[in-house]
Amino acid sequence: MISTRLPVRSGLAAAALTAITVVAPLVTADTAAASGTKLTHAQASSRLRAAGISWTSSGHCSNRYNRHCTSFSNINSGTISGIITFKRASHCAVTITGGTETGHAAGRYSHWNGYKVDIAPTGCVTNYIKHAFRYIGRRGDGAPMYKSSAGNIYARESSHWDITYK
Repeated sequence: MISTRLPVRSGLAAAALTAITVVAPLVTADTAAASGTKLTHAQASSRLRAAGISWTSSGHCSNRYNRHCTSFSNINSGTISGIITFKRASHCAVTITGGTETGHAAGRYSHWNGYKVDIAPTGCVTNYIKHAFRYIGRRGDGAPMYKSSAGNIYARESSHWDITYK
Protein backbone atom coordinates (compact mmCIF):
# COMPACT_ATOMS: atom_id res chain seq x y z
CA MET A 1 0.00 0.00 0.00
CA ILE A 2 1.29 3.47 -0.86
CA SER A 3 1.01 5.97 1.96
CA THR A 4 1.23 9.74 1.61
CA ARG A 5 1.52 12.20 4.50
CA LEU A 6 -0.70 15.19 4.09
CA PRO A 7 -1.04 18.00 6.59
CA VAL A 8 -4.44 17.56 8.17
CA ARG A 9 -5.95 21.02 8.38
CA SER A 10 -9.45 19.94 7.58
CA GLY A 11 -11.54 16.88 6.99
CA LEU A 12 -10.92 17.36 3.24
CA ALA A 13 -7.29 16.21 3.48
CA ALA A 14 -8.35 13.04 5.31
CA ALA A 15 -11.13 12.45 2.79
CA ALA A 16 -8.71 12.90 -0.11
CA LEU A 17 -6.28 10.43 1.42
CA THR A 18 -9.06 7.91 1.96
CA ALA A 19 -10.23 8.37 -1.61
CA ILE A 20 -6.80 7.66 -3.11
CA THR A 21 -5.78 4.81 -0.81
CA VAL A 22 -6.51 1.45 -2.41
CA VAL A 23 -6.32 -1.71 -0.38
CA ALA A 24 -6.55 -5.06 -2.17
CA PRO A 25 -9.10 -7.44 -0.63
CA LEU A 26 -7.72 -10.34 1.33
CA VAL A 27 -8.16 -13.53 -0.69
CA THR A 28 -7.85 -16.76 1.22
CA ALA A 29 -8.43 -20.37 0.25
CA ASP A 30 -11.87 -20.11 1.84
CA THR A 31 -12.93 -16.99 -0.06
CA ALA A 32 -11.52 -18.34 -3.32
CA ALA A 33 -13.45 -21.57 -2.85
CA ALA A 34 -16.65 -19.64 -2.18
CA SER A 35 -16.36 -17.70 -5.42
CA GLY A 36 -19.31 -17.99 -7.72
CA THR A 37 -17.83 -16.35 -10.79
CA LYS A 38 -18.91 -18.48 -13.73
CA LEU A 39 -16.27 -19.52 -16.25
CA THR A 40 -16.53 -20.68 -19.83
CA HIS A 41 -15.23 -24.10 -20.77
CA ALA A 42 -12.24 -22.44 -22.47
CA GLN A 43 -11.39 -20.29 -19.42
CA ALA A 44 -11.56 -23.23 -17.02
CA SER A 45 -9.63 -25.53 -19.38
CA SER A 46 -6.87 -22.96 -19.69
CA ARG A 47 -6.49 -22.65 -15.91
CA LEU A 48 -6.53 -26.42 -15.43
CA ARG A 49 -3.99 -27.00 -18.20
CA ALA A 50 -1.67 -24.34 -16.72
CA ALA A 51 -1.85 -26.13 -13.35
CA GLY A 52 -1.04 -29.52 -14.89
CA ILE A 53 -4.52 -30.98 -14.35
CA SER A 54 -5.90 -33.22 -17.07
CA TRP A 55 -9.42 -34.36 -17.81
CA THR A 56 -11.05 -37.17 -19.69
CA SER A 57 -14.41 -37.73 -21.32
CA SER A 58 -15.99 -41.06 -22.24
CA GLY A 59 -17.50 -39.33 -25.28
CA HIS A 60 -14.32 -37.38 -26.13
CA CYS A 61 -16.33 -34.14 -26.02
CA SER A 62 -17.15 -31.08 -23.89
CA ASN A 63 -20.85 -30.50 -24.65
CA ARG A 64 -22.60 -29.55 -21.40
CA TYR A 65 -25.86 -31.12 -22.62
CA ASN A 66 -24.32 -34.55 -23.35
CA ARG A 67 -23.86 -36.82 -20.32
CA HIS A 68 -20.96 -38.62 -22.04
CA CYS A 69 -18.91 -35.41 -22.22
CA THR A 70 -16.85 -33.61 -19.59
CA SER A 71 -17.75 -29.94 -19.60
CA PHE A 72 -16.57 -26.97 -17.56
CA SER A 73 -19.15 -24.53 -18.97
CA ASN A 74 -20.59 -22.40 -16.13
CA ILE A 75 -18.28 -23.91 -13.51
CA ASN A 76 -17.53 -21.68 -10.53
CA SER A 77 -14.08 -20.11 -10.49
CA GLY A 78 -13.81 -21.28 -6.87
CA THR A 79 -14.29 -24.88 -7.96
CA ILE A 80 -11.40 -24.54 -10.41
CA SER A 81 -9.28 -22.81 -7.75
CA GLY A 82 -10.18 -25.56 -5.31
CA ILE A 83 -9.07 -28.44 -7.51
CA ILE A 84 -5.86 -26.59 -8.38
CA THR A 85 -5.18 -26.06 -4.66
CA PHE A 86 -5.88 -29.77 -4.06
CA LYS A 87 -3.38 -30.78 -6.74
CA ARG A 88 -0.68 -28.50 -5.35
CA ALA A 89 -1.22 -29.61 -1.74
CA SER A 90 -1.44 -33.33 -2.50
CA HIS A 91 1.36 -33.45 -5.09
CA CYS A 92 -0.78 -36.04 -6.91
CA ALA A 93 -1.58 -36.32 -10.58
CA VAL A 94 -5.21 -35.21 -10.91
CA THR A 95 -7.55 -36.24 -13.71
CA ILE A 96 -11.05 -34.77 -13.82
CA THR A 97 -13.69 -37.23 -15.04
CA GLY A 98 -16.80 -35.09 -14.53
CA GLY A 99 -17.69 -31.43 -14.56
CA THR A 100 -20.84 -29.45 -15.25
CA GLU A 101 -22.35 -31.74 -17.87
CA THR A 102 -25.86 -33.14 -17.52
CA GLY A 103 -26.41 -36.53 -15.94
CA HIS A 104 -25.35 -35.82 -12.35
CA ALA A 105 -27.66 -35.50 -9.33
CA ALA A 106 -29.51 -32.20 -9.01
CA GLY A 107 -29.33 -29.79 -6.09
CA ARG A 108 -28.03 -26.42 -5.00
CA TYR A 109 -24.39 -27.57 -4.71
CA SER A 110 -24.50 -29.72 -7.85
CA HIS A 111 -22.27 -30.38 -10.83
CA TRP A 112 -24.73 -28.49 -13.06
CA ASN A 113 -24.55 -25.41 -10.80
CA GLY A 114 -20.73 -25.40 -10.92
CA TYR A 115 -19.87 -26.57 -7.40
CA LYS A 116 -18.55 -30.07 -8.15
CA VAL A 117 -15.96 -32.02 -10.06
CA ASP A 118 -15.29 -35.75 -10.17
CA ILE A 119 -11.70 -36.98 -10.19
CA ALA A 120 -10.06 -40.35 -10.85
CA PRO A 121 -9.37 -42.28 -7.62
CA THR A 122 -5.65 -42.96 -7.89
CA GLY A 123 -3.78 -44.36 -4.89
CA CYS A 124 -2.09 -41.01 -4.34
CA VAL A 125 -5.39 -39.09 -4.39
CA THR A 126 -7.18 -41.55 -2.12
CA ASN A 127 -4.34 -41.71 0.41
CA TYR A 128 -4.08 -37.94 0.54
CA ILE A 129 -7.82 -37.44 1.10
CA LYS A 130 -8.02 -40.13 3.79
CA HIS A 131 -5.02 -38.76 5.70
CA ALA A 132 -5.41 -34.99 5.20
CA PHE A 133 -9.14 -34.63 5.77
CA ARG A 134 -11.56 -35.60 8.53
CA TYR A 135 -13.91 -38.54 8.00
CA ILE A 136 -17.48 -37.29 8.56
CA GLY A 137 -19.60 -40.38 7.86
CA ARG A 138 -21.49 -41.76 4.92
CA ARG A 139 -23.67 -39.93 2.47
CA GLY A 140 -27.25 -41.12 1.81
CA ASP A 141 -26.00 -43.30 -1.05
CA GLY A 142 -23.40 -44.91 1.20
CA ALA A 143 -20.37 -42.99 -0.11
CA PRO A 144 -17.83 -42.31 2.66
CA MET A 145 -17.21 -38.57 3.06
CA TYR A 146 -14.20 -36.55 4.16
CA LYS A 147 -14.20 -32.83 4.93
CA SER A 148 -11.32 -30.39 4.49
CA SER A 149 -10.66 -27.53 6.91
CA ALA A 150 -12.04 -25.19 4.22
CA GLY A 151 -15.35 -27.09 4.26
CA ASN A 152 -14.97 -28.93 0.95
CA ILE A 153 -16.52 -32.40 0.87
CA TYR A 154 -14.81 -35.39 -0.77
CA ALA A 155 -17.17 -38.37 -1.29
CA ARG A 156 -15.82 -41.70 -2.57
CA GLU A 157 -18.29 -43.01 -5.11
CA SER A 158 -17.81 -46.36 -6.86
CA SER A 159 -15.67 -45.10 -9.74
CA HIS A 160 -14.44 -41.65 -8.66
CA TRP A 161 -14.11 -39.00 -5.95
CA ASP A 162 -17.04 -36.55 -6.03
CA ILE A 163 -15.77 -33.20 -4.70
CA THR A 164 -17.97 -30.29 -3.60
CA TYR A 165 -16.42 -26.82 -3.34
CA LYS A 166 -18.79 -24.47 -1.50
